[in-house]
Amino acid sequence: MFLPISEQLKRVLKPQGSFVLNIKERAVDSERQTYVLELILEMKKQGWLWIEEYMWHKKNCYPGKWPNRFRDAWERCLHFTKQRKFKMFQESVMVPMGNWAQKRLEKLSDTDRIRDESRSLSGFGKNVSHWLGRKHVYPTNVLHLATECSNRNHSAAFPVNLPIWFVKLFTEEGDVVLDPFIGSGTTALACIELNRHYIGIELMENYYKLALETTTAHHKFVAAVREGKNEYR
Repeated sequence: MFLPISEQLKRVLKPQGSFVLNIKERAVDSERQTYVLELILEMKKQGWLWIEEYMWHKKNCYPGKWPNRFRDAWERCLHFTKQRKFKMFQESVMVPMGNWAQKRLEKLSDTDRIRDESRSLSGFGKNVSHWLGRKHVYPTNVLHLATECSNRNHSAAFPVNLPIWFVKLFTEEGDVVLDPFIGSGTTALACIELNRHYIGIELMENYYKLALETTTAHHKFVAAVREGKNEYR
């Protein structure tokens, strides 16, 4: 079902653009399905480059009990591009260093001042002294975000901070973001917040109307806040 869509997405995507797919395999008849893995392989055959897999950790997922597994607390965010050189603004999503650094960086050993290779011969190495004087560091590929708690009248609404993070990472102000499954309009809200243009596609008329209502209201809200109107503060 998805391959004709991904083919058209690849056609319209800018050469240095990115496509991020939020998806999670279902479990059927007590077995986790493999269609996401199969989709990745088929998209690679289409010419996509599978750059990275981000994990959205849903911090407040609902509890539950199943006989052969635990509740899902994460979803995949698959990052695809058309070429190896693409737009990515890593500084825009940096996070605070954290209190751990104060004690750790007080007294650096000789090994902390060089690129210390891993003793397990994994190829991983680090130079701890590079963290001196830094207040922010690059994040990991795990995004710890709560699920959408308000009633958006959509069965799969995600928090606005999820598209905000990816829009900041892969686009600049004035760029165009396409969401081919706009749903209740969450990606559009992220674009309005970040001063990006957006295009949304939605098959279900009720979701289309919901997205239109939501984005229209948010445009007015953001415009009023930027103008400094007191009633929106």
